[in-house]
Amino acid sequence: MKKLLFIFDTDTPPNTFDVVVAYDAGADHVTPLGGISAANVAKLVEGVVFTRPPSAKKFTALFITGTNMADGEALFKAVRQQFFGQFRVSVMLDSNGSNTTAAAAIALLGKDLPVAGKRAVILAGTGPVGQRAAAMLAQQGALVTLCSRTHDRAASACEAMNTRFKLAITPAATPELPAVEDVLQGAQIVMTTGAAGIELLPEALWSTHPTLEAVLDSNATPPLGIAGIEMQDRGTLRHGKRCYGALGFGGLKLELQRACIAQMFEANDRVFDAPEVLATAQTLVLAR
Repeated sequence: MKKLLFIFDTDTPPNTFDVVVAYDAGADHVTPLGGISAANVAKLVEGVVFTRPPSAKKFTALFITGTNMADGEALFKAVRQQFFGQFRVSVMLDSNGSNTTAAAAIALLGKDLPVAGKRAVILAGTGPVGQRAAAMLAQQGALVTLCSRTHDRAASACEAMNTRFKLAITPAATPELPAVEDVLQGAQIVMTTGAAGIELLPEALWSTHPTLEAVLDSNATPPLGIAGIEMQDRGTLRHGKRCYGALGFGGLKLELQRACIAQMFEANDRVFDAPEVLATAQTLVLAR
């Protein structure tokens, strides 16, 4: 029985990145579909759950992606609402690579530094990766502040994650550098998840910071989001702090995405969102 993966992308056209990774994960056939939403997905789900017999349903799986986290969340929920009894297949949410990127970073950090009880700040955190990183850190027991240029944007992102995962992430506005300095007071962890090519944290600020223990940057396009670190950093000690760059956890992100896709074909009822993806990432890190 061939392993079939359908990619539901909320954008048009669908991206090619996830298609390549899916084949590398062992899928026999990958069908990327763009412009998929909660409003038009029902017939697509019916097509995959009513075809193969119960014993063979595990050979069909769904992967949800797209650049907008809210759209991905809505689609993820709509897909799962179509399932009942054994009429279901495994499904994974990874809008803009958010779950796998965030999980790779947090799993590597967690191996080097216990995060429970630490204060963590996510700068430019309203995008998919920032929201998921905030959620994962909070789920691990960190006290998390998610930042944006405006308080309203930060508050909206926090509300979405707090509601979805029953957390208590705190919003903060950081329109200028002085606000960044203020929000970092007493923090041990800072992660930047902003747009490519925008420096958010100068080296002079974090290098001499009295409480920071770890800095993470998801940007792989110069200038980096955090000045003074390298894209390949993977727990590298700089100025006495552990540094993680986008390429430093990028390899694990790809390995993780492949692992999650492969696991979807092991049963017809696997669900991969932030908690499940992070747990898989932690397993991969511990096995190294």
